[in-house]
Amino acid sequence: MARVFNFSAGPAVLPEEVLKEAADEMLDYNGTGMSVMEMSHRSKAYQEIIDTAEKDLRELMNIPDNYKVLFLQGGAHLQFAMIPMNLMKNRKAGYIVTGQWAKKAFQEAKLFGNAVELASSADKTFSYIPDCSNLDITDDMDYVYICENNTIYGTKFWELPNTKGKDLVADVSSCFLSEPVDVSKYAVIYGGVQKNIGPAGVVIVIIREDLITEDTLPGTPTMLKYKTHADNGSMYNTPPAYGIYICGKVFKWLKKQGGLAEMKKRNEEKAKILYDFLDRSKLFKGTVRKEDRSIMNVPFVTGDEELDAKFVKFAKENGLENLKGHRSVGGMRASIYNAMPKAGVEKLVKVMEQFEAENLK
Repeated sequence: MARVFNFSAGPAVLPEEVLKEAADEMLDYNGTGMSVMEMSHRSKAYQEIIDTAEKDLRELMNIPDNYKVLFLQGGAHLQFAMIPMNLMKNRKAGYIVTGQWAKKAFQEAKLFGNAVELASSADKTFSYIPDCSNLDITDDMDYVYICENNTIYGTKFWELPNTKGKDLVADVSSCFLSEPVDVSKYAVIYGGVQKNIGPAGVVIVIIREDLITEDTLPGTPTMLKYKTHADNGSMYNTPPAYGIYICGKVFKWLKKQGGLAEMKKRNEEKAKILYDFLDRSKLFKGTVRKEDRSIMNVPFVTGDEELDAKFVKFAKENGLENLKGHRSVGGMRASIYNAMPKAGVEKLVKVMEQFEAENLK
C-alpha cells in the first residue's frame, strides 16, 4: 500500500528516509549483530548513539555550553510537575494560559505553590495570543511559563513575553526544531518529541545549568530531580533508548536538509499555501487571529459539524489521514510538521477545492 499524507498532530509523520534507515538497521545496527531495541544502554555502541544525538542537537540549535540537554521520559505532562518541583523556590510562578496544555501545566503548578495566571486567551477559545508586553510580574515569582505553540488551537508566540527579568520556561513540543531559536532567552525549553522529532516516549529538556541543584521542593522524588539526570548523562535509569536513536537520525536528517533556517523557510512556504487558500475559500475558514497563526498546526472549520465530518471522510478517501480536529474543539486540523512534504499540503488544498466545489450551497 502507498504511504498516505499523515496530518496527525502527534505521534506524527517522520521523514521517510529516517524510517528506511531504521528499517535497514532493525536486525543489525552498525555491525553489532543486534537491534538498538535489544542493546544495553550501558554499551559502547549505545553511548555513541546518545552522545551523537546530543552533539547534533546542540549544533542544530546552537545551544550554549551552560545548558544541559536531558533525554527524559513521561512526556510534557510530567514536566508540568517537574518544573515547579525543581524551580519554584519561592513557591510562586506566573503562567500565560493560551490553550489546553498551558492550562494543564498551570493547574499542576497549583499543587506546589502559588501559580498566578498572568494572561489568558480563554475568552475567545484560545484563538489568539494575549498581549504580554507588560504583565503583572512580581519580584517573588520564580519563573514565567508559556506553551509556545498551541497544537490544538493553532496559535504561536511570535514574540516572547516580556518577563521583566524573570526566567522563561517554554513548552515547545509542537514547534521544536521548526525554526532557529535563541536558547539563551529561555531558562528551560522542553518538548515531547512525538510531534516534530521522533516516536512517542521521549521528552527533551534543555535547561540552564545554574537551575540544576539539589535545592528542590521537599518530597521531590529522586527521578523527578533534574540533577539526577544531568549528573548521569540521561542514563540514571534505562532511557527510552530506541526513541532517542530515532531522534538522533532526525537530527542528522535536519542537518542534511540545511538546518533550522532552511526548515523555517520550508515550513513558512507550506503554511502559506494552506492559509492563502483558507483566506480565499468560501466554505472553509481558519479559526486563529492572523498575526498569531502557527506554521505547524492549522485548524479550520466549515461552520457545519456534519459538513466537517463529511470532509474528513472525503479527505481520507483521497489518502489524507488524521485531519479531524482535537476532540475538545471539533472541526479540522492539519499538522504540517518538518517531515510533511510540500506535496502533501498542495494535495490537501486540491482536495479542499474539490470538496468546496461539490458542497458549496
